[in-house]
Amino acid sequence: MQQDEEEEARSFLRSFLEEFPAALEDGGPLPVSPLSRRVSQDELQGESLELGLRLLAARGAPAAVGALLCQAAFTQLLQDDLSPFHCPQEVTEGEEPVVLLESDPVQRLFLNKLIDVVKTWHHRLPKLPASPLPRCSVHAIKNTRRKMEDRHVMLSEFNQLFGKQDGVPRAFYAVFDGHGGVDAASFGAAHLHVALSRQETLQSDPDAAFRNAFKHTDDLFRGKAKRERLRSGSTAIAVLFQGQDLTVSWLGDSQALLVRGGLDVALMEPHKPEREDEKQRIEDLGGCVTFMGCWRVNGTYAVSRAIGDFDQKPYVSSEADCSTLRLQGDEDYLLLACDGFFDTVKPCEVPDLVLRALRRNPDPDGVGDAPAAGPPEVSVAQQLVAHAKAAGSSDNITVMLVFLKPLEQLLESHCATAPQDSQDALQQ
Repeated sequence: MQQDEEEEARSFLRSFLEEFPAALEDGGPLPVSPLSRRVSQDELQGESLELGLRLLAARGAPAAVGALLCQAAFTQLLQDDLSPFHCPQEVTEGEEPVVLLESDPVQRLFLNKLIDVVKTWHHRLPKLPASPLPRCSVHAIKNTRRKMEDRHVMLSEFNQLFGKQDGVPRAFYAVFDGHGGVDAASFGAAHLHVALSRQETLQSDPDAAFRNAFKHTDDLFRGKAKRERLRSGSTAIAVLFQGQDLTVSWLGDSQALLVRGGLDVALMEPHKPEREDEKQRIEDLGGCVTFMGCWRVNGTYAVSRAIGDFDQKPYVSSEADCSTLRLQGDEDYLLLACDGFFDTVKPCEVPDLVLRALRRNPDPDGVGDAPAAGPPEVSVAQQLVAHAKAAGSSDNITVMLVFLKPLEQLLESHCATAPQDSQDALQQ
C-alpha cells in the first residue's frame, strides 16, 4: 500500500475512535439503524455487513478498509453465543420453525466487535492489499414518484468483504428497482452478493452461481415477506468482474450495457411481459399478458421476472438469466441502470452522452476542483440522470458507470474518432 493510502487509513481509524472511544452501551440508540427488527440466521451476515459498511462509509472510511473491518468484525461475531438474542419461536403447523434474532442487541454486539477491531488496527495497522479500484460514478433520484424504491450496490472490494484469498480479483455491482414498496429492493441489495459469495461454483461456473444466488435471495425474502406481511417486488441487474471475465445476471427490465471503442455492446435482453418467449412462458403456466396502459402479467405487474411479487409467482419468475464474456482489455466502461433511465434513453445514445458528460467534467464523480466562477461540477452519472428526466422519465432513476480504462485515454481515443458534428457539440 502506498504511503498516502496508509496514512488515509490511519487518519480514519483515529477519527473513528474519537467518535467511538468505548463500546456502545446497552439500551442506548445505535449510531445507524438496522434494516430489520428481527433477522434469521441466514440473514444475519447480509444485514450486519450492510449496517457496518453504511456506518463506515458515512464516516469516510476507505472502501478496502471498510470491507476488511466488517469482515473481521463479523467473523468475531460468529464466535459468540448468539442464543441470548433469540426471539420466541412462532411455530406454524407443517412448517419448520425459523430461529430469529432481535436485530438491535445482536447488531450492537456486531458494532462493538467493529470498534474492537478498529482499536486493534489503530495500535498496529495490518498490511492492507493494494488493489487499484475502478473509477465509478453513480447517481439516483426519486424523480416525480412519491417514494424512492431503487437501491444499488458498488462493491469493488468483494474479496476483502468475504475473506477470499484465491488470488482472483473480483468486483460486484448491482441496481435494484423496487415496486410496491422498497423492501424487496433493500433486501436484494443486502443479500444477493452474500449469497453469491457462498456459491461453490463461483469461479468454475459463475452463471450457475448467480442463478442459485438469486433463487436463494428470493427464497429468503419469501420467509421475511410472510413473517412481516410484505408484498413488494424488485427487478435486479447485477454484474461480477472475476479475473478477465464479466458475468451479467438479471431479473426484469433493469439493464447493463458495455461500451467498447465508443460503441455499445449488447449484454442482455431485459425481461418484459410482451417479449414473445416471456409471454409464452406465462401462458404455458396458465397466466396471461394483457395491455393496461402497458403490458402486464395477469393485469398486475409490468415486469415478468423479479425478486418477490409472491402473489404472482410463478408467472413473475425469480429465475435469473445470465451471460459471461471474456474481457478483451479494450472496454471503455460498463453502465447499469433501471428502466427509469432506459425508458427514455436508447442504448445507442449512451456512448455520446457519456462522452459529452466527460468533456464537461473529466472527473466522473464530480468531486474535482470546481471552477473559480460558475456552478459546481456535476458528475457523469448526474448528467445522464438529468438527461433521462429531461427526455420525459418520471420514474425513479438510478445510473451507475464503472470505467474500465483511464479517462484520459478514453477521451483521447473517442475525440480522435468522433464525427465532426459530435466534436462540435462536445465543445458547446
